[in-house]
Amino acid sequence: MGRMRDNLLGPEPTRLPERPEAQSAADGGTDPGKIVRAYPDFSEAWALLAERALHAGDPVAAYAYARTGYHRGLDQLRRSGWKGFGPVPWDHRPNQGFLRALAALARAAREIGEDEEWERCSKFLADSDPKAPAALGLA
Repeated sequence: MGRMRDNLLGPEPTRLPERPEAQSAADGGTDPGKIVRAYPDFSEAWALLAERALHAGDPVAAYAYARTGYHRGLDQLRRSGWKGFGPVPWDHRPNQGFLRALAALARAAREIGEDEEWERCSKFLADSDPKAPAALGLA
């Protein structure tokens, strides 16, 4: 039987592959712009740029950075077998960049008055992992 049929509760959680060099750069405090230039598909660096822009009061830039990180993460999730739904666990470090970008996109959308996007992203985050909104300050 296939994976879906074996698991009556739904699809298996999707876990993105480890990115040791990029993760180490992010953990080490390397400027996220430098990380993006070295690893343009690394969602966590885009999320860091978005979070920095939100903190600086620039929700428009945050929205653009977060949307890029979100889409880069979607591409990686699909390559990892995700079918557009199902768990994306927060406690798996490589997933955190995508989830952080999604949370930053929700925040930036709310700040620019994009209420539908705020609702959609907030729901997507909670559907991905019910622990993620609290971990990212959206609960």
